[in-house]
Amino acid sequence: MREIKSAELGEKYYEIDHKSGLKIFVMPKANYASAYAVFGTKYGSIDTKFKRSDSEEWTVVPEGIAHFLEHKLFESEELDAFARYAKTGASANAYTSFDKTCYLFQCSDHFEASLEILLDFVTHPYFTKETVEKEQGIIGQEITMYYDVAGWMSTFNLLRLLYHNHPVRIDIAGTVDSIAQITDELLYDCYNTFYNLHNMCLAVVGDVTPEQVLRVCDRMLKEAPSLEIERSFEDEPRDIADSYCEYNLAMNMPVFSFGYKEKCETLTQDIRKIIEVNILLEILAGDTSKLYTDMFENGLINTSFSKEYFIGYGYEAVTFDGESENPKVVAQQIKKAVKELKENGIDENQFETARRSLYGREIMEYNDIDSIANGFIGAYFNDYALFDALDIFKTVTKEDIENRLADMMNERYSALSVVKQ
Repeated sequence: MREIKSAELGEKYYEIDHKSGLKIFVMPKANYASAYAVFGTKYGSIDTKFKRSDSEEWTVVPEGIAHFLEHKLFESEELDAFARYAKTGASANAYTSFDKTCYLFQCSDHFEASLEILLDFVTHPYFTKETVEKEQGIIGQEITMYYDVAGWMSTFNLLRLLYHNHPVRIDIAGTVDSIAQITDELLYDCYNTFYNLHNMCLAVVGDVTPEQVLRVCDRMLKEAPSLEIERSFEDEPRDIADSYCEYNLAMNMPVFSFGYKEKCETLTQDIRKIIEVNILLEILAGDTSKLYTDMFENGLINTSFSKEYFIGYGYEAVTFDGESENPKVVAQQIKKAVKELKENGIDENQFETARRSLYGREIMEYNDIDSIANGFIGAYFNDYALFDALDIFKTVTKEDIENRLADMMNERYSALSVVKQ
């Protein structure tokens, strides 16, 4: 067990390499009345082709299987996980993203009993042909429901404009056709590959001690066989697939997603690069930027406008989302602002204001036990440590941000997705 401290925050956490193969992080928080736990696997919707280190064969599985598996794990031959949590009073949930699947709960008491439930149901899958067929109908309805959600369709239509082949262009839940191909055998294949404890991480934050967590883990977890997983994706061209699309829904205000496809040079996320690009986006399009202020005052955007550095395993983009009566004009204004920033450079005051603002937000996140716990998972899966960001915010320079700007947001690789009446 290693203790890692941040003198700046007055916080510490414990990193544990459990004998089962599981990496565990525990951050006790004095004066907190609740605890939050996340049990995650480095397995998301983009992992549709993989090879195990103990096999020569590549396995190709249907799109949406990671999300399908997340749903199915809550079931068992007896009480499902939610019914078990009801007895401890814990609030539980789960989510699947492009590159990970996480199971979580928050509780104010009975922590050890709730953690036991979490570790138990995630490590004991139960799939049958009949329950898989039932779930196909349920998730099929969920998929078709999202066709009527403007923001969701706008985002995924943008990804389909930017990407030719990378599975990030596919809905996390898959398609009705793809999930129809899922079988209980395929679910077990994926489970036995990606739910190996060496590919997983447990993070617990709040009113807990590392001894409590270890007591439950020692009781519940068996040693997992060593396993490495190789992922494979089709080659992704540098160019975008298309530059514009419209999707029609009954709605009052059009919704848009505008983005730049970036050159993805690394498969894992670089926390320094993420921080530098986020500072750049704050300078370009933050709430106090000239771009945001001008568009807002002219009625081009409203408070729904947002920006994101969208990055993961083999994909990288800068995106802007919101509502507007004139999405094409918004896209033009963003492109114009990028061009001007590249030509004129970044003002020192702009840089310092953005850096301090994001640094302050980073520090404030250490008050949220859920942000910390999920932060542990993201950091571990991408080979950096939780407190690394604090040092980067203190050492980043204006020149670092200008160097990022020079290599990013090339108009040639931009696209606009619009959902309108």
